[in-house]
Amino acid sequence: MILTAMVFYPGGEHLTSWRLPGGRPADYVTFEYYEHFARTAERAGFAALFYADELYVWDRFASGVEHVANVRPEPFGLLGALTRSTERIGLVATVSTTYNEPFHTARQVGSLDFLSSGRAGWNLVTSASDEEARNFGLERNLDHAARYRRGAEFVEVVTGLWDSWDDGAIRPDVASGRYADPAGLHVLGHEGEFFRVRGPLNLPRPPQGRPVLFQAGSSEDGRALAGRYAEAVFVPGSAPLPGAQRLYEDYKQRAVANGRAREHLLVLPALSPVLGETPARALEKLEEIEALTPDRLSLDWLSHHLGVDLSDRPLDERFEFDFTGGSNQVQTVFEGVRKLMDRERFTLRELYRTMLRRRFLPGTPEQVADWMTERFTHGAADGFTLAFSSLPAGLEEFAETVVPLLVARGVLAAELPAATLRENLGLPVPPSRYR
Repeated sequence: MILTAMVFYPGGEHLTSWRLPGGRPADYVTFEYYEHFARTAERAGFAALFYADELYVWDRFASGVEHVANVRPEPFGLLGALTRSTERIGLVATVSTTYNEPFHTARQVGSLDFLSSGRAGWNLVTSASDEEARNFGLERNLDHAARYRRGAEFVEVVTGLWDSWDDGAIRPDVASGRYADPAGLHVLGHEGEFFRVRGPLNLPRPPQGRPVLFQAGSSEDGRALAGRYAEAVFVPGSAPLPGAQRLYEDYKQRAVANGRAREHLLVLPALSPVLGETPARALEKLEEIEALTPDRLSLDWLSHHLGVDLSDRPLDERFEFDFTGGSNQVQTVFEGVRKLMDRERFTLRELYRTMLRRRFLPGTPEQVADWMTERFTHGAADGFTLAFSSLPAGLEEFAETVVPLLVARGVLAAELPAATLRENLGLPVPPSRYR
């Protein structure tokens, strides 16, 4: 079983997790805060630290500024520093393909792979918010399909740049003055819909051949992109077991359809456990998260994902919504709301509380370990992306209580067996396209 530890909101996996007991909101831009997270995850046998990121402050609504921790360090400065504090855990950086350039990304992620001795990963995102667009000279985000076309081309360019040098092409010989073999250098010469990039990259081929490519997204465009390129995919984890099995198999079949082996695309569903000594105590802790979240903030979060300001709608009357116009935001959340409303009737208050609760798995350590083991052994997951309800307490509690149960059951290794991220994920080193 592969475990990755995700940080998105720095206080935990909810807008107001920073308010929970044991939180350290004054430390969200300190190195020590993330160093503690990385070292704790590494000791617990997590294969990677999955650093999620966005390129904006969520100020669309006043509640987003007033109640949400809208700060997070830039990924490469942080993960580069963490290479000196960790030894085996993978370091996965989020990079948007919509608001970056392929050459910069190839160089940054490739450099992280060298600095970490082969532990780098790239979490490919296409960005989904107009707030991000306005930080890069645009008024609104690219439409969903265009973002994914750009993302696919972006990956082609980056992976091509990583292959700029043959292995062994750089072999400095002081006596002869010969630094590299020109025959081992390749000019990419890419010209496409979105990019013109000559290359080559001014780095040797990375230690892993290519840093591991992670991706999140369960829309049709997202699944298609994952089937072509992703080596580990972060998917929603709240579906019942049969639905999770269908989603798992869908990704595997897409990999095969693109000429890849099933086992070379790892499916890592999201898991946000809320642990308690008893089931009742776990539910109480989930209710604490709910109680710390103002109604207006929950309503604004729902407005954001539906693309319509709902602030003038009554909270306790039946809610109706026209989904035919679609959304240019995160498709998974939009579709999740639509499917819920297809099955049941909700007031607005009931809807956003349901959306909150379906993101978390409350239970005792034994119940959570049972849930994970069932999914892992019944064709629904290769592992999990852990997004803890509170940080750092949630990670610490999981490491102390759930991890030993998984190790005892024989589904999780007691420690990371290898030095590189690829090896710990069971992934091969990809050959150069020029070999």
